[in-house]
Amino acid sequence: MPIVVDVDVMLARRKMSVGTLAERVGITPANLAVLKNGRAKAVRFTTLAALCEVLECQPGDLLRWEPDGEPDAPDPA
Repeated sequence: MPIVVDVDVMLARRKMSVGTLAERVGITPANLAVLKNGRAKAVRFTTLAALCEVLECQPGDLLRWEPDGEPDAPDPA
């Protein structure tokens, strides 16, 4: 997936554990792990805002876009 989640990078910069972040944000460690490992299909803005507040960062510090290297499929027209 071309959206990369860098929660682990911010955790390391803030010297914070996953459990501490999950508790402060108000989500389960399991749900945070899904997001952190790039397996989430979506993230609520309220969760993103809480992550930014606790980690004292901007959404762009947590999410970035990387092209997946696959060419676009031609239109079937």
